[in-house]
Amino acid sequence: MDTTIGFIGTGVMGKSMAENLMNAGYTLSVYTRTKEKAKLLLDNGAAWKNTVAELAKEADVVISMVGYPQDVEAVYFGENGILENAREGTVVIDMTSSKPALAKKIYQAAAEKNIHALDAPVSGGDVGAKNGTLAIMAGGDQEIFDQALPIFNVIGSEIILQGEAGAGQHTKLCNQITIASNMIGVSEAIVYAKKAGLDPTRVLDSITTGAAGSWSLSNLAPRMIQGDYAPGFYVKHFIKDMTIALESAEEMGMSTPGLSLSLKLYKELAEKGEADSGTQALIKLFDN
Repeated sequence: MDTTIGFIGTGVMGKSMAENLMNAGYTLSVYTRTKEKAKLLLDNGAAWKNTVAELAKEADVVISMVGYPQDVEAVYFGENGILENAREGTVVIDMTSSKPALAKKIYQAAAEKNIHALDAPVSGGDVGAKNGTLAIMAGGDQEIFDQALPIFNVIGSEIILQGEAGAGQHTKLCNQITIASNMIGVSEAIVYAKKAGLDPTRVLDSITTGAAGSWSLSNLAPRMIQGDYAPGFYVKHFIKDMTIALESAEEMGMSTPGLSLSLKLYKELAEKGEADSGTQALIKLFDN
């Protein structure tokens, strides 16, 4: 693998994604605001870069996996950002869940510098990141998507180009809208099983394989039962995604009552001190 990948952001998911790329033989350089978070990668041979600019100058492909749209904006724009420092022909891939309009802005600004941009948010949480089975939803040009596909194949298993720039982000918002209402149902079902005197784990054995089945039911409900609220995906980041989705829906003149209720409940959960917990902590609002 003679492609050098610069990876920005080594949080819960980014760390595993970067590790899988290294294990596949890619040369990896890393930048993250907290160097300690990259320690495992650095110990295993990744090269540390002190700034985004330094990383962008040396990479053939730059992948960003940061927290919020303002973080994306900060790493891509400005004199120290990716676009001012990457070489012509570099492929830049933002895998953060962010705003479709920002993805289009990056694409257009990159094209002016002969840099190729894709938006490619993911779904699958910490489990998918560790196993290399993330769903990857891409927006951008077919030719550049095809060029990036070997990289995507290392970290994902369901990889689809959804359309032009911004289409990947719109698809991720569809994903989050679906999960939003589902998480309420999963939480209520577990609490209902307990109050009915049932063994909730045994109940899951029945309902995960039927019409109620979902990724959240299979992967997060067991954590709810065990009282494991460690983040596979942070409450604070889910709130960010749902807020973007709600704003986008409103711009299209669309009503999303399920999304609105879920956002309200998750904000309540965050106010109770659970912003850094995993999304499965929603059950705490029901289980009392």
